[in-house]
Amino acid sequence: MSRNAMQWAQRPKFPPTHYVDSRVYTSEEIFREEQEKIFNKVWIIACHESEIPNAYDYRTFRHPGGQNLIIIRGDDNQVRAFYNICPHRGNVILYDPSGNAKRMTCIFHAWSFDCRGNCIDISRGKEGYQDRLSLQDVGLREVRCEVGYGGFVWVNVDDNACTLKEYIGDALSMLEPHMQEPLEVFHYHKAIVNTNYKLWHDTNSEFYHDFMHYFNRITGMLQPGYFDRKYVGYPNGHASVGSMEIKYDKYEGSKDRKVGWPGLAPGGWILIDIFPGMTYNLRTSVLRMDTAIPLGPNKVIIEFRGLGLKRDTPEMRAERIFDHNMIWGPFGRNLHEDLLGVHGQGIAMRDERTDSRWVLHGREENMTIHDEGGMRHYYAEWSRRMGRPAYDPFGDRGIAGKAAAA
Repeated sequence: MSRNAMQWAQRPKFPPTHYVDSRVYTSEEIFREEQEKIFNKVWIIACHESEIPNAYDYRTFRHPGGQNLIIIRGDDNQVRAFYNICPHRGNVILYDPSGNAKRMTCIFHAWSFDCRGNCIDISRGKEGYQDRLSLQDVGLREVRCEVGYGGFVWVNVDDNACTLKEYIGDALSMLEPHMQEPLEVFHYHKAIVNTNYKLWHDTNSEFYHDFMHYFNRITGMLQPGYFDRKYVGYPNGHASVGSMEIKYDKYEGSKDRKVGWPGLAPGGWILIDIFPGMTYNLRTSVLRMDTAIPLGPNKVIIEFRGLGLKRDTPEMRAERIFDHNMIWGPFGRNLHEDLLGVHGQGIAMRDERTDSRWVLHGREENMTIHDEGGMRHYYAEWSRRMGRPAYDPFGDRGIAGKAAAA
């Protein structure tokens, strides 16, 4: 029987922790607050060190908090991050997404900076400033930057935030033994999707959505042990979903894999979500990294990187690329289905008639693979950082005081 408008607006009969108000995905107010209270306070992956292998190599990075950053390798081999803003008149310094710049010169008034952020030249500086301004006074504003956990370059725009090690804690302990060798990005793909960044991370946080993937249904869900994988939640909103061995030979079109991954069982699979929008996904012979960069409440850039071992021979690299593209490439079996799923959610969430809807996170299966405990863990951290409960973010549902009765 269909539901009328009054029934549709009623919350489901679950504890408040088991659903969220759909407005957390669509509200401009919520998004601006997320930028300030979440993205500007946590460690975020900007790129991988292999993308800037040589001195003076750089990448520009749009931080999810809205800032424009430069990630550059110095002449001392150290990777640093700076605001991509000239301290003179606030102009953008580097416009290209990547390149090599021994000298970074602002096009506005030709002020120049070196790879360590020092100002090295002010056009007609003596004539204009005499002795009133020193080069040391106008260097680039540095951002905290660390390289770690697989060679990824992490940034944090909060000078007072905890260290990267403190932020990650034990969340990557299952994966760290498999990331001891230098890695290299061999595939980069970017998708701009009309959806909320949390919907993408939701998809990475639960495997009930494997019903959407034909390939996963026949290579994973039918195998012994699939439903026994356990979610483990870590401080700061991170979570892992255990590990298992995927029997790819169950799929008629699959082929034997000659290239594995150091320390990982053949067909091994480990997935770890890092709050608020990053996912390590090690599967068989490839490490995939997803990073979400929101452009607003209803639009997100999702970056996909495929990584292999830096020491790969051409033959090994070709095998990894084949494995990656068969599952995760733009024309692979899974990626387009995931993007279609979150795009459809984005369409529905933006429909003004759905403002009274709730999104259920109510599956309970003893914290195994189809339990939505990972999502509940995520939104508990989201609520803590935001100072708003995800189930009643505006305090207008009249349910905050009824949690005990739910």
